[in-house]
Amino acid sequence: MDERVVAVFIPIVFFLVSGLIAVVYLYLRSRERQMLIEKNLDAEAIKEFFNNKRNYDPFRLLKFGVICLFFGLALGFGLMLEDATGADYWVPFLLFTITGLGFIFANLLARKMDQKGDQ
Repeated sequence: MDERVVAVFIPIVFFLVSGLIAVVYLYLRSRERQMLIEKNLDAEAIKEFFNNKRNYDPFRLLKFGVICLFFGLALGFGLMLEDATGADYWVPFLLFTITGLGFIFANLLARKMDQKGDQ
């Protein structure tokens, strides 16, 4: 195929997929609420259900930041080693290993901060 034809389809596919994701999300959210109403739950029970559902991790931004930091370090070290050695495998290898270490480190850090907050 011609590159110009492919370039035209990229934004079209992007907006179709984005719209489909938004429609499915809204439909499923509406369906969930409809099922709660069909169970004859009162307003207090529905409110409690949605408040329990929003129980989120207070350290999620810290975890995301640590993971992004490790991802950037992996990318930088991988590119430096690729330039130094000429081997093409350093970037994907270091991206997976160091980002995996970042996930582990972020989890351990959040757990330690959570224990410190409980005391």
